[in-house]
Amino acid sequence: MPHHPDTPTPEAVLALLREGNDRFVAGSGSAGAEWTPALRKALVAGQRPVATVLGCADSRVPAELVFDQGLGSLFVIRVAGNIVAPSQIGSVEFAAERLGVPLVVVLGHSGCGAIEAAVDAALDPNAESPHGLFPIVSRIQAAIAPLLREHGQDRAALLHRAVMVNVRASLAQLREGSDVIRDLENGGRLRIVGAEYDLETGRVSFEERPVSARPG
Repeated sequence: MPHHPDTPTPEAVLALLREGNDRFVAGSGSAGAEWTPALRKALVAGQRPVATVLGCADSRVPAELVFDQGLGSLFVIRVAGNIVAPSQIGSVEFAAERLGVPLVVVLGHSGCGAIEAAVDAALDPNAESPHGLFPIVSRIQAAIAPLLREHGQDRAALLHRAVMVNVRASLAQLREGSDVIRDLENGGRLRIVGAEYDLETGRVSFEERPVSARPG
C-alpha cells in the first residue's frame, strides 16, 4: 500500500464524508462547481481518491453527490444491491493497495429494487425476478435468510431490516474474501464501514461497529 505523508487517516476521511453529506442534505453542496476543466486535466497524471464507496447502481444514489465530493475524490464501485463478488473484491483491493485509499464504505439504501426482489423471492419462491438479477438476488437472499425466522411474512419489516443486513454481509465478504483487505484493516491502514442512504431525507447513517474477520 503506497504511503504518502499527507494521506488522511480513515477517521479524517469518515469525518469528511459526514460533513459532505450534511451539506448535501442541507442543499448547500458545491462538488459540482469544482469539476473544472483544469482539475480534469490535473488528474490525467494520476488519481489519489480518499475513499472507496461500494454502492448500489441505483440512479438516485450517486456517491459523489451524496457525499459532496469532487472529481477524483472517490473510487466508486456500483452494482445492483451493493453485493460483493470477486470483481468487487478486486476493485477494492486495487484502490487500497495501489492507490492507498484508507477508507471503504459499503453503501446500501432505502427503496432498493434488488432488496425488494430478494425479499419477494424469499416470501414467494414462485415469484419471478428479472432474469439478469438472479445472481444478485440469490446473494441477497442468502444474506437475509435469518430475517425470515424473525419476521415471517412481514414484508415491511423485512425490507426495513434487509438493507443493513445485506450491507453487513458485504462487509464480511470483503474481509473474508481478501487477505489484502483483511491485513490492511488489521494493520490500521484501512477502515471498512457500512452505511445506509435514506432516499427521502438524503441522510447517510453509518454503522461503525466492527464485523469479525476470519483469522488470516
